[in-house]
Amino acid sequence: MAIEGTSAAERSTHVVLMACPGTGHVLPVAELARRVVEVDGFTATLVRFTNFSSGDQYSATFASLPPSVSTALLPEVSIEDLPADARAETRIIAVVKRALPHLRDLLQSLVDAPAGVAAFVPDLFCPWALEVAAELGIPGYIFCPSNLMALSTVLHTPELDRTTTCEFRDLPDLIRLPGCVPLHGADLLDTVQDRANPAYALIVDLAKLYLLAQGFLVNTFDAMEHETIVAFKDLSDKGVYPPAYAVGPFIRASSDKSSKHSSLRWLDDQPDGSVLYVCFGSGGTLSTEQTSELAAGLEASGQRFLWVVQFPSDNDKCASFFGGGRGDGDSPINYLPEGFTERTEGTGLAVPLWAPQVEILSHRAVGGFVSHCGWNSTLEAVAAGVPTIAWPLYAEQRMNAKMLSERAGMSLWPKAREDGIVTRDEVETAARELMTGKKGVAARKKARELREEMEKGLAPEGASRMAFEDVAGRWKAAGNGTAA
Repeated sequence: MAIEGTSAAERSTHVVLMACPGTGHVLPVAELARRVVEVDGFTATLVRFTNFSSGDQYSATFASLPPSVSTALLPEVSIEDLPADARAETRIIAVVKRALPHLRDLLQSLVDAPAGVAAFVPDLFCPWALEVAAELGIPGYIFCPSNLMALSTVLHTPELDRTTTCEFRDLPDLIRLPGCVPLHGADLLDTVQDRANPAYALIVDLAKLYLLAQGFLVNTFDAMEHETIVAFKDLSDKGVYPPAYAVGPFIRASSDKSSKHSSLRWLDDQPDGSVLYVCFGSGGTLSTEQTSELAAGLEASGQRFLWVVQFPSDNDKCASFFGGGRGDGDSPINYLPEGFTERTEGTGLAVPLWAPQVEILSHRAVGGFVSHCGWNSTLEAVAAGVPTIAWPLYAEQRMNAKMLSERAGMSLWPKAREDGIVTRDEVETAARELMTGKKGVAARKKARELREEMEKGLAPEGASRMAFEDVAGRWKAAGNGTAA
């Protein structure tokens, strides 16, 4: 396995980070690496996996990292023995666990180098790697690219597993964790909604291994989760959990290359705050029926829209997680209702597969966002001060939607039928309300207030900056061989 980039300086504090496959993991870990080396005297190595990594998917991100961040690619491992219908989480965790021998070799080589390793920070799907770090005497932390409420619920999963027998979605009572929005069982990770699925046991084991960490770096900020942060600190002070450091947000910077995208040129011709941006992230997919209902609702609403369209999937809500292209020249635009693009030509634009989201959300013409509530997208919306229509699909997204609608107040959440379909009438109503209604005005005000608080947190004396300096000080002490 090759390490690319400059070698660590002899007297530097060297931190090793590891990102599991998936854009929602790799990109925030890369931004964390960038933040690490902004601290004077720090260098970093970013470790990632060959499996599920397309050649160009992250190239721009890695190319933009400073020279003080090296990258290491672990060799590909075989997972051909897994069932064809294995969940994404099962496949990711299998890759992580099977690559541990390669990771051990890499970490040993870095420990033996002049700079050594002051800390090892894998992301939340990689806690098995903490055992390897412990064997080598390296302090281990977990990076959570999602929020603290999501982390709290995962940590609580072994207790739910021990004390209940029904499926979590059938739990009769609300789950009330300290400082968190009360949740129904169905709001928990979709990964744990089927006890018979192998992914369920993997998440329970994962949560237990989290306790090996010396701390959690969480991609959140005080104004978004103040009550949760306070309550988690109380639990940490009592020794229940390792401490959590709210060091976020980590948001990808804009790029000059993205400014040439056709969607931005189209937005330049639209009035301020008039466009509803529709995107379900790098992995989210809608069924054929849901795609048709969404299209009909957008058309009926009369609102301007920019829709990033993925290929529909009737079996998997995250079918695009490992890449949405089909490689046969086909386009997801071909799966929209007949005549839709022609009828909406004056008010809407549908683009296939990908668009520069950070740049779109910060464009003056965008006034709302139909989002799957992935945490990266959520933070990007907050950073732009754009309110959302919550449309959770998988992972922890229902929890995020609850937080955004019930606590943050920056999101509307349309109702779905019992079969999960959001009808065209619901889409039409939500789109009009967010863009022109009183609820939309209130949500926009809250989104802008959160943006201001986010910026304050990242200022030199802000809560996020201070939390990061706290943990960086511990790493520097560990690198110097002194007590933290």
